[in-house]
Amino acid sequence: MTEHENKTTKALTKNQVMVLDVLSKSNAPLTAYGILDLLRDDGFRAPPQVYRALEKLCEFGMVHRLEGLNAFVACSHSHCQNGGLAAFAICEKCGEVREFTPAKMSNQLEEWANSKGFAAKKTTIELSGLCKACNQ
Repeated sequence: MTEHENKTTKALTKNQVMVLDVLSKSNAPLTAYGILDLLRDDGFRAPPQVYRALEKLCEFGMVHRLEGLNAFVACSHSHCQNGGLAAFAICEKCGEVREFTPAKMSNQLEEWANSKGFAAKKTTIELSGLCKACNQ
C-alpha cells in the first residue's frame, strides 16, 4: 500500500471501509442496492448510507462508477487517487471488468484539453464487448 493510500484509508469512515471491502472482494461490479443487500447484516438500512459512502470513495479515487452498468468497482490502480484516466473493458457476456491505463490515449486527451483550455476533472472510458474467454 502506498503512503497516499494508507493516509486515505485511515481517513475513511466505518461505512466507507465496509463498502470498499465489499467492492474489493467482489468478482463483478455491484449496484448500490446490491451493496446494500450485502451489508444489511452489518447495520446498513437505507440506500443513502451506501450512496454517501460511494460518493466519497469515488471522490478519493478508490472506487469507480461504471456509467454503462450503473454499478461500481473498486479501483485497481493507485494513480486514480490523483485524478488520472480510468479505462475499463467490460465483457457483456460474463460481466468481467478489467481496469487498464491507455497511456498514449491519456496523453492525447490531456493535450487536447490543454489546447482548448479545458480543465478536465476526471476521465472515464468504457469499452463494451466480449473478453477473450467469451469470444472463443
